[in-house]
Amino acid sequence: MNPQFSRRRFLATSAAALGFPTIVPNSVFGKPGRPAPSERITVGCIGWGTIAGDWTPSFLNNEKCQVIAVADPMKEYGHYGYDGKETGGREAGRKIIDQHYSQAANKSVKTCTAYVDFREMMEKEDLDAVQVSTPDHWHAYMAVYAARKGKHIYGQKPLALTIGEGRLMSDEVAKAGVTWQTGSQQRSDIYFRLACELVRNERLGKLKRVRVGLPGGHSNWNGMAELTAPAPIPDDFDYELWLGPAEQMDYRPALLPLNWRHNFNFSGGMITDFGAHHIDIAQWGLGTQHTGPLELREVSGTLNKDALYNTATDFKFECVYENGVVMQVASPEHKLMPEVEASLQNSNSKKPFDHVGILFEGDAGKWIYVNRGKISASDPAILREKIGPDEIHLYESKDHTDNFLNCIYDGKPTAAPVEVSHRSITIAHLANIALRTGSTGLKWNPQTEKIDGNEAASKLLSKEWRKPWVL
Repeated sequence: MNPQFSRRRFLATSAAALGFPTIVPNSVFGKPGRPAPSERITVGCIGWGTIAGDWTPSFLNNEKCQVIAVADPMKEYGHYGYDGKETGGREAGRKIIDQHYSQAANKSVKTCTAYVDFREMMEKEDLDAVQVSTPDHWHAYMAVYAARKGKHIYGQKPLALTIGEGRLMSDEVAKAGVTWQTGSQQRSDIYFRLACELVRNERLGKLKRVRVGLPGGHSNWNGMAELTAPAPIPDDFDYELWLGPAEQMDYRPALLPLNWRHNFNFSGGMITDFGAHHIDIAQWGLGTQHTGPLELREVSGTLNKDALYNTATDFKFECVYENGVVMQVASPEHKLMPEVEASLQNSNSKKPFDHVGILFEGDAGKWIYVNRGKISASDPAILREKIGPDEIHLYESKDHTDNFLNCIYDGKPTAAPVEVSHRSITIAHLANIALRTGSTGLKWNPQTEKIDGNEAASKLLSKEWRKPWVL
């Protein structure tokens, strides 16, 4: 490409060929960092292994943006990806992106550039936004780096590796004034919003308890879990870059493609992985999305601190809020929701109930249960009740990616802002802190974000980044 033929000018030319809106410099509109609605948003993907392959199509199929770059320390590897699809590595991502736009143009086009290092991508490409789809231990560093570069950020969940990182991310995003959307897609699902609106408008009467069922155990993506011994690093894989700010650890095939989420060096197991979704919805229904509980109690679970997969396989804990409402969280073997199981059996459901989802319980035995693609109530009539114009109407988003792009244009809050996600994942982190320190309970101050009276637990609120990764 001619050095004087800028990336945006190139995209403007290709956009005309594809019938897309033209891309012009932000300065024409006097809105630094905020493209005009007539201008397509340029997006770079950081990480292409599992969730990026699953969710990037929502960007590719949206004419408000164009994905122009991908960065990943792995070149290409067939074992990575959901269901064994060959979606792992930057070259796999580049091919998928170019193929999509070639099909749209009905001719071969090359609009995506692949990079090893995300920093080089952000220096060389004229990006408006980035999609961060990396292991959790990278989320905070990349969020801060991108925010300071003025890039809008779609960050996959769980938000951060520690509570301290989450606070840093929220503060830096606010300081930079960029748009943030957490990949908590349940916030853009009609069933979850309906359940929370009904609860917030007291269709269950006074809310007494929330029960949150999360998956347990450890995953075994593509049969790699048994390969726990140190092994030679695959060709074309910059493992040192993949480790980044995490503690030094020998390469083990069992960590990839997604099994890293069961090692505390990189993630927090199922408690953070699915807790980022279901605890977040519970907070939405409780109306506590900008605060949190005062206490975690009755914490129990099973984990092996010496194993490669050292996160909890089963767990149970309770959160007590200032208003007296209790939120119970547990893995399936604790069978938190017998009422829902009995209700489904009475309706001749052929599938066994897995005790995963959110159950809001009010007085007089009324309840609402919601999960992905499912919603039910103690009385079906509850779900048909209308929310009046003067009642509480929660944030409505019907498409999580489109919501992010629209908010880049207008600067309004997204469906899943960073501070809200920080407050939700904090609860999951506190549970893991209690389990790792052998504590049966923790006193938490959501205003100061400190643990009271437990020095060992307090030390796990944050974690130093490995040198030279500092910001």
